[in-house]
Amino acid sequence: MKISKSQELFERAKQSIPGGVNSPVRAFKSVGGTPIFIQRAKGAYLYDEDGNRYIDYINSWGPMILGHAHDSVVKAIKEKVQYSTSFGAPTELEIEMAELVKSMAPNIDLIRMVSSGTEACMSAIRLARGYTGRNKIIKFEGCYHGHADSFLVKAGSGVATFNIQTVPGVTGGVASDTLTAPYNNLDAVQKLVEENKNQIAAIIIEPVAGNMGCILPQPGFLEGLRLLCTQEDIVFIFDEVMTGFRLAPGGAQQRLQVNADLVTYGKVIGAGMPVGAFGGKRAIMEHIAPLGNVYQAGTLSGNPLAMVAGYDLLTELNNHPSIYQELDEKAIYLKAGLDNVLRESGVPYVINQLGSMLSVHFSEQPVIDFATASAADNSLFSKFFHHMLSNGIYLPPSAFESWFLSNALTYDDLNETIEVARKFFS
Repeated sequence: MKISKSQELFERAKQSIPGGVNSPVRAFKSVGGTPIFIQRAKGAYLYDEDGNRYIDYINSWGPMILGHAHDSVVKAIKEKVQYSTSFGAPTELEIEMAELVKSMAPNIDLIRMVSSGTEACMSAIRLARGYTGRNKIIKFEGCYHGHADSFLVKAGSGVATFNIQTVPGVTGGVASDTLTAPYNNLDAVQKLVEENKNQIAAIIIEPVAGNMGCILPQPGFLEGLRLLCTQEDIVFIFDEVMTGFRLAPGGAQQRLQVNADLVTYGKVIGAGMPVGAFGGKRAIMEHIAPLGNVYQAGTLSGNPLAMVAGYDLLTELNNHPSIYQELDEKAIYLKAGLDNVLRESGVPYVINQLGSMLSVHFSEQPVIDFATASAADNSLFSKFFHHMLSNGIYLPPSAFESWFLSNALTYDDLNETIEVARKFFS
């Protein structure tokens, strides 16, 4: 597979863009090699600048649930763009979008649109602090909630990929207000709450982690956090930037049957466009300006192109709930195929999967938190990644990222993926 054009573009990009990329994980630093420059995408496939085609398991890091350039989404954007790309003023479409999200997701009485998942999580934390009058938050090692200062303490995703555990630019004061616990360790959280009595404003968590690979909550873990938050008047925040509308029409809350006080969303509500939102219970959300004194604003919030794209995608998902069963079946099929391949190879492995999220860890022990994800043979993952890439399978370029399936994948695509993996291990 030739990638000469990507190589040329990467060298050119490094002259104008830090590291040649506009988001660190794209640099392939964890797995080595040259990042692939994408020209276009359709359905389940990416096409690079050299003309190579890839079966896509990133899907723009989650939002392309129905695949790339879905016909109705493209049509909706084309129709809307002729009226302008932005107004900076209210539109009826924002109301329709808010009403649709409320109808699909549990426990959302009010919702505020923003422009990214990072902004959504940052705003939710500020709101929790304003609502409770407390300063400290608890997050989990390996969970990534965007690059706001509070979230870069022992974070996952790109921070884990680059092994940056102390981030320059994050002040000691901010770091001291961010307490961390191992994922799936309820006892550790209870201890932090006891040691910081009446000081914890919020606990924020990825209900299904996707930024240290796909890691599932152990039975009773989320339920225990919910009870603890209720008992201690702590705001319980689900970061559903990855899981929202992907695991079920109502996201992880619906799939796992655990209620959050606030929920954050990312690009899925814009069908991949740069957008986000945070919402939740009325008693908390009414503290946001202009109703309350917790200030949050954004000139491009509720951008009409993002709103119309997201409205079309979510409407499609809402009207056809069978899509979720189809996605689950495809993910289970892929997991079973990879399981057979890896079992035959004798290589130690763990495959974590829930719904259309999945990850492969070359590990001899269950991968249930950041420590066990880090202990896996991630150098072997790098070799596996490049074998798959050179054979037309586009996986996340880091062992610390979940794979995302789209419903545009066919069973032929899944079989091809399994067979390419088989060649690597044989």
